[in-house]
Amino acid sequence: MDIKTVGIVGSGQMGNGIAHVFALSGYDVKLHDISQEALDRGMAVIRKNLDRQVSREKITDEARNEALARIHTTLTLTDLGQSDLIIEAASERETIKLAIFEDLVPHLKPHTILTSNTSSISITRLASHTDRPERFMGLHFMNPVPVMKLVELIRGIATDDPTYQTMLGVVEKLGKTAASAEDFPAFIVNRILLPMINEAVYTLYEGVGNVRSIDTALKLGAAHPMGPLELADFIGLDTCLAIMNVLYDGLADTKYRPCPLLTKYVEAGWLGRKTGRGFYDYRGEEPVPTR
Repeated sequence: MDIKTVGIVGSGQMGNGIAHVFALSGYDVKLHDISQEALDRGMAVIRKNLDRQVSREKITDEARNEALARIHTTLTLTDLGQSDLIIEAASERETIKLAIFEDLVPHLKPHTILTSNTSSISITRLASHTDRPERFMGLHFMNPVPVMKLVELIRGIATDDPTYQTMLGVVEKLGKTAASAEDFPAFIVNRILLPMINEAVYTLYEGVGNVRSIDTALKLGAAHPMGPLELADFIGLDTCLAIMNVLYDGLADTKYRPCPLLTKYVEAGWLGRKTGRGFYDYRGEEPVPTR
């Protein structure tokens, strides 16, 4: 199937990045969110990131302007129904995702492929709530989308081969690399990454080290470009907790139990960079550890 038009649900950190790379690769994009303010923020980020690519001579002025012209925004979810491909990039909460698919399904073209950018939730289970489980799969981009080269492709139990091959071609056209993952909780990247982050939070919780020492130890001792607590703030502590809960519930293994300190930060609304406070306080000129 030839994909020409792409509908994206959610204009946040992941959604605007996905819109950016698709528009830059020549696709017509329709970007949806529930408020005009959210759409305006998303488009502002896209313009800023495209301008940065121009300043670094990665793309031309013409390419930037053409990409922006390909992105259209809408507050009406059903406007996405006539797209060849739909990518759900809403909050990492299953109830929200299912409600989105329920609203979309009656308005889809017969050949439309549905995908979710979920980082942990069962693709098979999401697909079972639609009218096209054979044309449904996981399309998990890494953050920040314009920079990161990897896309996880996750087939549900019913995903057919034409759908998989079509999405493999889309990823290639975007200039990214696909990694195929089985439909198990958190797939590949987050199955490995999030327990490491959770263990770093336990290390903080148990007083083995403070925020600064834990991050410094992993950056200098394991050559990580970003410390695990700094990375957790970048991902969003609510997202980290949601993924750990999926692992804990889905695999029934106590090694995936979310650290109580992670839960406490989320309950406080200290979700990381997006709220100004997490394991670091970002409200000043330089981030300051909160523990």
